[in-house]
Amino acid sequence: MADEQHRAWYAAFKAKDARFDGRFFVGVSSTGIYCRPVCRAKLPKAGNCTFHATAAAAEQAGFRPCLLCRPEIAPGHAPVDAAASLAQRAARLLEDGCGNERGIEELADRLGCSDRHLRRVFAQEYDVSPIRYLQTCRLLLAKSLLTDTRLPVIDVAMAAGFGSLRRFNALFRKQYRLAPTVLRRQAAGSGGEDGGVTLTLGYRPPYQWQKMLDFLALRAIPGVETVTDGEYARTVHFVTEEQRHLYGWVRIGHRPQENALSVTVDAALLPVLSRVLARVRHLFDLYCDPGAIHETLASMNDIRPGLYVPGTRLPGCFDPFEMTVRAVLGQQITVKAAGTLTARLVQAYGIPVRTGVDGLTHVFPPPAAIVALDGPIGDRLGPLGVTGARANTILALARAFVRGDIDFSHGARPEAEIRKLMALPGIGAWTAQYIAMRAMGWPDAFLHTDYGVKKALAPRSPREILALADAWRPWRSYANINLWNAL
Repeated sequence: MADEQHRAWYAAFKAKDARFDGRFFVGVSSTGIYCRPVCRAKLPKAGNCTFHATAAAAEQAGFRPCLLCRPEIAPGHAPVDAAASLAQRAARLLEDGCGNERGIEELADRLGCSDRHLRRVFAQEYDVSPIRYLQTCRLLLAKSLLTDTRLPVIDVAMAAGFGSLRRFNALFRKQYRLAPTVLRRQAAGSGGEDGGVTLTLGYRPPYQWQKMLDFLALRAIPGVETVTDGEYARTVHFVTEEQRHLYGWVRIGHRPQENALSVTVDAALLPVLSRVLARVRHLFDLYCDPGAIHETLASMNDIRPGLYVPGTRLPGCFDPFEMTVRAVLGQQITVKAAGTLTARLVQAYGIPVRTGVDGLTHVFPPPAAIVALDGPIGDRLGPLGVTGARANTILALARAFVRGDIDFSHGARPEAEIRKLMALPGIGAWTAQYIAMRAMGWPDAFLHTDYGVKKALAPRSPREILALADAWRPWRSYANINLWNAL
C-alpha cells in the first residue's frame, strides 16, 4: 500500500469519522484484531496498522474481528449489513422527524419491514429500543425549546412531537427529575423575533463563518436565499406526513463567543422543526471536527502560505434538488451566469410565498413541478436561456428525485450514488463529485479538473493536481473548498 494511502486511512481512523465506516477496515498487528474506522478502543500506532478494503480481506490477512466495534455490523460489507443499514436509516428518520407524531409501526411500514424486525435490528445496532431513541430525541429538542425560547409549554410539547402536554410532562419529570415549567423559570430564553423562534446549535471551533457566508452569498438564488448583515436566510418548503405543505423561512447567524450558530425559524415551521434543524446542521457542517482535518491539510500551506485556513467548513445544502439543479446550470459557465439562470427558473416555476423577510419571495420549484411541466422540457426551459441538453438533465434529475432512484441525502453511500448520477444524461464526473460533496456530505470528493482548482494550483496539470491531492485524503472536499476560497 502506498504511503499516502496508508496515511489517509490512518487519519480517517484517528478522526473516528462515521462517514468512513464500512469503507475500510484496520488490522492491528500488536493485538491481531481488525476494527472499523469508528472503533473507540485505544488508538494504535500508525506503524501497527494495515488497511483492508473488506472484512474478508482483513480475515484473510490473519486478523480476528474486534469484539468492541463489531466489524460484522459495519455498513456495506457484512452479511448482516441489510439489518444495520435498516437501523441506521430508521435512526436518521427518527432524528430528522422526531417532531412528527409518527409511531414505530408507521416508521417500519415506511422502511418496508415489520415493526418487530425493526425493533430487533435497532436494539442490536444502538443498544436501545427505537422508542427510547425517539424519546431522547424529543426530550432534547424540548429542552432546547424550553431553554432558548419563550414558546408556551404546550407548544413546546407539540413541536417536539409528544402529542399531548400530559405525556410530555410525565416523561420530562421521569427522565430529568424536573418539571418543564421549573426549567422554563430557571432559563433565560429570549426566544424569537418577527414571528419566529430562535435556537442555538453548537460547533467545534474554529469556524470560518465569514468564508462560509461568502461561499453561500456568491451562489445565493435571488428570491430564495439572502446573505445580509452577517446572516444567511432562506425560504423553506416541507411536506408533512399528512401531505400538508408548510412554507416559511429560516435565518442563521453566528455567536462566536458561544461557539454556536443562532437559528431563527418561522413559527409556521414548528411542526417540522426537527427536520429544519437537521438541514441547517448539514448546510453549515456542524458535525465537522476541524482538528482532525487540520492535521492533514496543514501541509497545503507548504505549497503557498494561506492556501489552507483552519476551521474552513464544507458547505452542504438545505434542499438537495435545488442544489443539484444549480450544479447542472453551473456546468462550464461562471458562477454569476449560473445564478442568473437559476433566478429565471425560480421566477418562472418557483412557488411565490409571503415571508415578511426582505428578499425572500419564492421557494424553489420542487421536482414534481418540473416533471409535471407540459410538452418537451427544452421548450419550457429554453426561453429562460437553458440549453436543451441541460434541460434534459434537469428533467432526469427531477424524475430521479420523484421516484427515489438515487439517495441524495447526507449519509448516503456516495460511491454507489455517484455511479447512478453519472448514468443520467449530462452528468459527468465534475457534477457527480460536486453533488456528492455538498448534498451527501462526502468529505473526500475532489474536482481536479475544476477551473478554480486548476487556477489555485497553477501551473500544474490536472493529472499532477490529482496526484498532489493524494496527500489530502481523506479530507479532499475540504481541500477543494480551501482552494476555491484562496481565489
